[in-house]
Amino acid sequence: MNATAASGPRLLNRELGILAFNERVLAQAEDPDMPLLERLRFLTIVSNNLDEFFEIRIAELKQLRLRGREPAESRAARDEIVARARRLVERQYALLNNTILPALATHGVVIHLSGTWTEAQRAWAERYFDSEVEPLLTPIALDPSHPFPRILNKSLNFIVELHGQDAFGRKAGVAVVQAPRALPRVLAVPPEISGAPHGVMLLSSIVQGFVDRLFPGMTVRSVHQFRLTRDSDLFVDDEEVTDLREALQGELSQRHYGDEVRLEVSAGIPDSLVGLLLREFELDEHDCYRVAGPVNLVRLQQIIDLVDLPELKFAPFEPAVPAVLREKDLFAAIRKHDILVHHPYESFSPVMEFLVCAARDPKVVAIKQTVYRTGAASALMQALIDAAQAGKEVTVVVELMARFDEETNINWADKLERAGAHVVYGVVGHKTHAKMAMVLRREAGKDGTKLRRYAHLGTGNYHPRTARLYEDFGLFTANEDICSDVHEVFRRLTGLGQRGTLRQLAQAPFTLHEMVLASIRRAASNARAGRKARIAAKVNALLEPTVIDALYEASNAGVKIDLIVRGVCALRPGVPGLSENIRVRSIVGRFLEHSRVYYFWNGGKKDVWLSSADWMDRNLFRRVEVAFPMRDRKLRDRVIEEAIEAHLRDNVNAWLMDADGRYTQRKPRKGGKRHQAQMELLARLAGG
Repeated sequence: MNATAASGPRLLNRELGILAFNERVLAQAEDPDMPLLERLRFLTIVSNNLDEFFEIRIAELKQLRLRGREPAESRAARDEIVARARRLVERQYALLNNTILPALATHGVVIHLSGTWTEAQRAWAERYFDSEVEPLLTPIALDPSHPFPRILNKSLNFIVELHGQDAFGRKAGVAVVQAPRALPRVLAVPPEISGAPHGVMLLSSIVQGFVDRLFPGMTVRSVHQFRLTRDSDLFVDDEEVTDLREALQGELSQRHYGDEVRLEVSAGIPDSLVGLLLREFELDEHDCYRVAGPVNLVRLQQIIDLVDLPELKFAPFEPAVPAVLREKDLFAAIRKHDILVHHPYESFSPVMEFLVCAARDPKVVAIKQTVYRTGAASALMQALIDAAQAGKEVTVVVELMARFDEETNINWADKLERAGAHVVYGVVGHKTHAKMAMVLRREAGKDGTKLRRYAHLGTGNYHPRTARLYEDFGLFTANEDICSDVHEVFRRLTGLGQRGTLRQLAQAPFTLHEMVLASIRRAASNARAGRKARIAAKVNALLEPTVIDALYEASNAGVKIDLIVRGVCALRPGVPGLSENIRVRSIVGRFLEHSRVYYFWNGGKKDVWLSSADWMDRNLFRRVEVAFPMRDRKLRDRVIEEAIEAHLRDNVNAWLMDADGRYTQRKPRKGGKRHQAQMELLARLAGG
């Protein structure tokens, strides 16, 4: 262990951890063994992640700095954060220009930039500009009567240098042109025009190629793209709000115009224009990113959808439906025993079927559901609407503050209310992030009819599209203790009163944190007593200080600890006297690792929990989350194998973390067997 690691801080910087995760994602795009269009997809994912990084994390740090409350660790790391972000962006564009675009061209996928147009391509672009683009453009000259226009968050804009005089005798200087939001950013070019089977043009190239048409009689000296990133977090005063939906709708209208955070400009732009933009947006030079290509790489994701070249994408697969869930009577199957599904390897359709059947079943009298993210078009939400319209008691806890899905969730809340469902928004100040659904069914028994409860609990959202991309677990159960707990959590969310005791579930912000700490400390106590003890956890992020300190103490007690942390991890592994028994790895692959699994082996007893909660302050103290135990031995062992052991064997997609927060990709030994957890699980569970 080097001296720096041994003497460093107890916790690593959060922002640097986020950037390190995006470096691992970019490594997927840099991998020559990855299908080419998937490399492009990973490249765009990094850009999307960086957008959110600036919109939320950097924006928050700027606000704290203005108020004199910036954390000391962030202040100390400020220069390194900027430098790491800049290097990451430079790697992106170098990879795009030097590797991905030339490789795509060999497969007939060509981006036609304005400087390379043939006469036929220019004529095609001109027709499109004249008919579709120019009527929507409003060029704005900058002078005393034309102040700088309001720039929407992440919109495409052009700054134009002009020379000459206009019709009123005004000397030309600088103008701004805002690209229309209504038009697609990527256009397919007919093969006979392109000269390539899969030619595309960017809207930015078309605007740039004909921008002079907007200024007749003037000389366009130069034209350059720019893009502004703004603070996109929403603020609702917990103490003042009386109607959360109404307050949020008011905030949403202003999201596009939050405080300025980052400026992206195309390479080659004169320093004078950069200075003008920075002054206008009250930004510093370190907030400016000069990029060698389009200012918004996220838009290039549209190319993947436009191009029909399956050989350049991941091989398709069909998620399996477990045999036990193919039975005609889904509720009878759940009554027999708990059923576990592992997405995306196993299909999300049983979850859909659970609610669709409930909506249609005359024996079902009530449905309760939490909704965090579900998508603008959701058959699941339609099932709830159908159930309400059929006269069933439908209660839906809609989280209106789900970041970037606020508008979608408001729309669903409105539709549900109009259908007759009871819609609540949880608890102000605590986002409802728990994934729960419960069905109440009136069934015949020996002693007449009675209400029986069925529940689904998950680690991921009720979102059919992301369920094919995100790795998550879901549990169907009719266990009365668990169902009673689910009922109690819904009661806490929809009503008032003191919290009752939960029999099986742990719930944030009440008992989840103390359950985790107690489990870690129990392992430490067993290790000190000479009994076997082990901890393994799979989470998206590990930041909460008391959990980290408890893990340090357990390590010092001799507990072997394996942590699979996909994203940011503040814990420092492998430090003598602090964490020498802790290993941390990150898995980055085809699917987004999303499940939260806590595994505690104490004195021969294996406790396994599935949860919606990461080990972060927000999840443990400022959100409504649940963790649910794996009571069935076979299901428990299955979770240990599929979520923990398979990922510990991975030597392809695994990255090992050192004490300073650096990651090294694990490689198979020469001549050794390759283990790729996601692909092995895909073959085992989906048959793909």
